[in-house]
Amino acid sequence: MLVIGIAGGSGSGKTTVVKAITEQLHDKRVVVIPQDAYYKDSSDLSDEEKRNHNFDHPDAIDWELLCKQLSDLKKGRAIEQPVYSYISCSRSKTETVRVEPADVIIIEGILIFTCKRLREQMDIKIFVDADDDDRLMRVMARDISERGKDVHWVIERYSRTVKPMYLQFIEPSKRYADIIIPQGGHNKVAIDVITATIEKSLKDKF
Repeated sequence: MLVIGIAGGSGSGKTTVVKAITEQLHDKRVVVIPQDAYYKDSSDLSDEEKRNHNFDHPDAIDWELLCKQLSDLKKGRAIEQPVYSYISCSRSKTETVRVEPADVIIIEGILIFTCKRLREQMDIKIFVDADDDDRLMRVMARDISERGKDVHWVIERYSRTVKPMYLQFIEPSKRYADIIIPQGGHNKVAIDVITATIEKSLKDKF
């Protein structure tokens, strides 16, 4: 089993990289563990507090559960991954996603390199880098189309939390990466190199 961490700022192209790697490893069993599923439940907050909730701070993540569930997968045990809603800022009390162990486990999220205990469980750490302007455009497109936000909300949140947290926590975590992919998720050469590295590592492991 190989554990790959893929980090980078919001809108950097992490999902594109994950998709490209998964497609190239089509003959392997691959599961993706999104950091976003492990946000702490904040359903007790007022509507105003939810609007101002900082999703880009390490304290927003339930690292204890994420680390434990990754450890369980590495031991060959299936897990019940939580289901989180950005709309209600809550974790479902009735629904989970069953995840079975696989040849390759990809953990994807903006903050995953900030947790030492999680980093230590990864075999390969990849940081997806992209220009600030490109990331902002992708964040705007995603939050408006997928999360029902308006342009003013997105820009205000980007200025208030996304950019400051990127500079404080996410960008510095780049130093833990084994591989840095410039130009976001559209760097085909880098993705080909990474896939070859993963396949070699799998052969060495088995």
